[in-house]
Amino acid sequence: MASDMQNMAVTLQLDQTSTPPHLSAGGDWTLSNYHSLRRKIAELQLPPATPLNVSFKQITALDTIGAALLAELLGTQRVHELIQTGSDLPMAWRSLLKTVTEALAQTPAPPPLAKHSWVTDLLARVGVTMLGLKDSILALLGFTGLTLQALAGTLLRPSRWRVTAVVAQIEQTGLDAVPIVALLTFMVGAVIAFLGATVLANFGASIYTVNLVAFSFLREFAVLLTAILMAGRTASAFTAQIGAMKANEEIDAIRALGLDPMNLLVLPRVLALLVAMPALTFIAMISGLLGGAVVCALTLDISPTMFLTLLQQDVGIRHFFLGMAKAPVFAIVIALIGCLEGFKVTGSAQSVGEHTTSSVVQSIFLVILLDAVAALFYMEMGW
Repeated sequence: MASDMQNMAVTLQLDQTSTPPHLSAGGDWTLSNYHSLRRKIAELQLPPATPLNVSFKQITALDTIGAALLAELLGTQRVHELIQTGSDLPMAWRSLLKTVTEALAQTPAPPPLAKHSWVTDLLARVGVTMLGLKDSILALLGFTGLTLQALAGTLLRPSRWRVTAVVAQIEQTGLDAVPIVALLTFMVGAVIAFLGATVLANFGASIYTVNLVAFSFLREFAVLLTAILMAGRTASAFTAQIGAMKANEEIDAIRALGLDPMNLLVLPRVLALLVAMPALTFIAMISGLLGGAVVCALTLDISPTMFLTLLQQDVGIRHFFLGMAKAPVFAIVIALIGCLEGFKVTGSAQSVGEHTTSSVVQSIFLVILLDAVAALFYMEMGW
């Protein structure tokens, strides 16, 4: 009912039968009738740059919004002509209309809205992602340089060695991770042996299940599964620990005491993971082979003695070294990414969570990428 009364209180008519056309407006041109006024102006087909006879006798109220709508309807030139030649509007309303028109003329027109499509949005997101990837790579390389610089400055100064911190980190990253690493690789070794026994039995080559388990764990699965577990377990812990210290301004306090956060926080974690990662990889190899041996003994009647004999005859020691060679590289990547993301934390719990997630994702991605590059390199070298 109120809406109908507002519509009746506003009139706007254009009579094109007369020459020149006659425009008459009436009612309350105020904020309360804004929507109805806007609708009537949109419906009105006003001839552009055409002389008009304008009648405002029936307007009963006018405010700033109404004056702005009149200026939009008539245009700047027509409004100035009406103000100069006199109109049906009172002097106060003409002054208001003049002020609003001048203000609108000085206001720059809004820029046109850019047309978006899913293709341009997708390309824009890809571009932003690539720029972020470039910044992350540069930050990681710079952080690696700072770590090497701190390591070089510490090696020749035994007084700066953090032996206690390194040993504590070895316990947290290595010793505490032995059960989960051993259990996971044992089960994966059993699964691979099951698959080998199932597939190779069709070709009468079940005996080669031993070779399948040995090659897969010595070269790839042991170090890769261990690195992924360390990325999810250790890299996240490094980021959360350093990030919490950054959020609580403890790192600023360390610098205020004249200590270097690289020597105090980063180097012990990097060195600890350098020690723990090869040891865990070795445990993963033994556990995976043990899982495969159990399955072979239960399903293929291959005794542990025969399993070890075939392993010694068909699998060279070089496969063990090729797998172990990747462990220090993965350890450095995981430790550096975990520490770097911790230093990127700003000052909130949300930032700690975001960078912890980012450290895990980046670590797993780089570990798998480096493992693929190493596999291609080994293949090209004939190893």
